[in-house]
Amino acid sequence: MNDQNAVHPTNTGLLIVFWAYVLIPLAWGVIKTLSQAMKLFH
Repeated sequence: MNDQNAVHPTNTGLLIVFWAYVLIPLAWGVIKTLSQAMKLFH
């Protein structure tokens, strides 16, 4: 019995929440950084 899903079930909802928790602040920081950098070139 080599079924990995039975031992470690993947909770898709939890993964989505986790990645949203990581990527939303990351995207916000990138956008803010780029907007500040654009002020240097204008």
